[in-house]
Amino acid sequence: MTFEELNINKPLLNALNDLEYIQPTPIQEKAFPIIMSGRDVVGIAQTGTGKTFAYLLPILRQLTYSELKHPRVLIVVPTRELVLQIVAEIKKLSTYISIRYQGIYGGTNINTQKQLVYDGVDILVATPGRLVDLTLTGILRLKSIQKLVIDEVDQLMGLGFRQQLNMFLETLPTKRQNILFSATINEEIEGLIIKYFNDPKKIEIAAHGTPLEKIVQRAFNVPNYNTKVNLLEHLLNNNTELSKVLVFTNSKRLADRLLDQMSKLMPDAFGVIHSGKSQNQRIKVLKQFKDGQLRVLIATDIAARGLDISDVTHVINFETPEIPEDYIHRIGRTGRANKDGIAIT
Repeated sequence: MTFEELNINKPLLNALNDLEYIQPTPIQEKAFPIIMSGRDVVGIAQTGTGKTFAYLLPILRQLTYSELKHPRVLIVVPTRELVLQIVAEIKKLSTYISIRYQGIYGGTNINTQKQLVYDGVDILVATPGRLVDLTLTGILRLKSIQKLVIDEVDQLMGLGFRQQLNMFLETLPTKRQNILFSATINEEIEGLIIKYFNDPKKIEIAAHGTPLEKIVQRAFNVPNYNTKVNLLEHLLNNNTELSKVLVFTNSKRLADRLLDQMSKLMPDAFGVIHSGKSQNQRIKVLKQFKDGQLRVLIATDIAARGLDISDVTHVINFETPEIPEDYIHRIGRTGRANKDGIAIT
């Protein structure tokens, strides 16, 4: 199936052509007609399956021009990186349509964001904390929301956002379309769906908890930290195919320690991203990695969820994650969108 067969309008098709996207991924193909029908949707899909476009395409297809100041579409995600990424995806898809969109998140000046919201917005992408903060100021009103998307809901719950989710869900209009995406579904998420969703259609792409088929998985039994450092250096020095590598650690402290050590061995090749870094530092290092200025990005699990970094050749688990599902999310950074990848642990 091609995008043209999905009943996508010309402005969106032109944007997809510019991006050289021809065929929808399975989740996009399944979700498009259901979201277009107005029915509530629960999508179970791993990172890298194209789920952001799966909900953005039908939403943008149906969004009409309006001078209404208050947002009509609300997209809630767990991290500011994801806010920025989804805003960037909306920008790509809206080249030929006139819509207003903004991202709001903590860690930056709330007054600037108040002004952005006050100026008027059609689609608002937000983290739960800042969403609640802006709602309490009275500047942001959610009475016009027609479509709600909660993305990476398992991570939202894991980060302790249940209370904020309940707070803003109670303030939304009861007549709205609810769209939820998650890599896994547990009892807590089921409870949220039962309480707030209206007979949702469930879409599942790849059983959750199964490794992605496109990833070759390899393991080395390494006794200690120093031997791991030596092995990492050896792999990078002796294999040019490791050209865009994500290295995962379990803690910020170890990520920083590894960066210091590897930067001495291989200057200008490494960067690091974790929650201890400032907003600007994280954006800068992500851009450098995406643009190919950095060969290796060391990350904690914050970068394992949702961030769409294309053409990652290898994921290396410097430490084995404590939770099996985190392993799935980590290795899901490689082998994306029909490309093969390699995971080394």
